[in-house]
Amino acid sequence: MIPENIAHIQTHIAQACDKVSRSRDSVTLVAACKTQPVTSIVAAIAAGVRHFGENRVEEANPKLVEVTAQAPDDDLTWHLIGHIQSRKAKEVVSYQGQRRFGLVHGVDSPDLAAKLSRLVMEQEAPPLPILVQINVSGEVSKSGFEAAGWEDHATIAQHITTQVKAVMGLPGVSLRGLMTMAPISSEMEDARPVFQSLRLLRDHLQDSLGIALPELSMGMTDDYPIAIEEGATLVRVGRAIFGER
Repeated sequence: MIPENIAHIQTHIAQACDKVSRSRDSVTLVAACKTQPVTSIVAAIAAGVRHFGENRVEEANPKLVEVTAQAPDDDLTWHLIGHIQSRKAKEVVSYQGQRRFGLVHGVDSPDLAAKLSRLVMEQEAPPLPILVQINVSGEVSKSGFEAAGWEDHATIAQHITTQVKAVMGLPGVSLRGLMTMAPISSEMEDARPVFQSLRLLRDHLQDSLGIALPELSMGMTDDYPIAIEEGATLVRVGRAIFGER
């Protein structure tokens, strides 16, 4: 079932790319494997997936070690895509003396960015690649740097620009782009304004700060085709691959 699900998703990704004249290679499928057993992850590896996303660092790190032992020759990239508790930040930077995550998506506050930076510097480790999580929908249930309404309010746009600039200046972290989550809806199209807003904010930040922010992490099982149409480079898909938890 997992190989068939992955093939189906890959077809949808290609179709979404074709619709907006994007290269298929511009989108990376991140298999969101929260609570999934190692056997399911190994099955996804066998089906060609090379990027995996975990939500909780305390669950992820031991699982990463086990998967690596079972698939030692596969070039895998692990993404931390969930909320990071401050007390768990040290395990994000290093676990059993090694860095396990190739990209951290959920950096949702200036304080967390600063803490990760400090931990990396203390360990004299290479910079940690991160994405800044942005709340462009304005939902109170969503975490992230607040940016709802930035297009219409100069003060909000300036505030988020200042915050992102500060993250850029932190040693020990390497800002690669932005991440967001759309509100849950039965209609896929309802997510489009949120994804469009994040892409436009990324473009605004690149122009204002003179930087490159190549990655946009947005889109999950229920809305990833729309996210791709709006510029996503990373889509986080779990249920459509592994089934219901």
